[in-house]
Amino acid sequence: MMPALAAGDRLLVVKPGRLRPGDIVALEDPTEPGRLLVKRVAAVLPDGIEVLGDNEAYSRDSRRFGLVQPSGLVGTAVYRYYPSARVGSLRHQGASGGTLDRNEPAPRGHRPAAGTRADK
Repeated sequence: MMPALAAGDRLLVVKPGRLRPGDIVALEDPTEPGRLLVKRVAAVLPDGIEVLGDNEAYSRDSRRFGLVQPSGLVGTAVYRYYPSARVGSLRHQGASGGTLDRNEPAPRGHRPAAGTRADK
């Protein structure tokens, strides 16, 4: 799968609601405190959430640190606001994951926070 995000992308992250496989989430790195990761939800299980990166060979994800508890999530990525050539909504589209829709505006009432950074 091609990575949905690139280094330097700026994302609007909102409080997580009901998670589904394919959602893109931001979470605290369980192995490196203070580092923020952005991953795709692979499975929502009774014991936690399995998150995987789109670039399997280089991804720090549940294959390395196991399941993530919901309390470890910062939020769900819903919109890319920078760079301007890649602006658009990150919509959930089934198990294949979130995709970019450049024609869809930011969710109503949401403004991007300055300095938000995506870590692929």
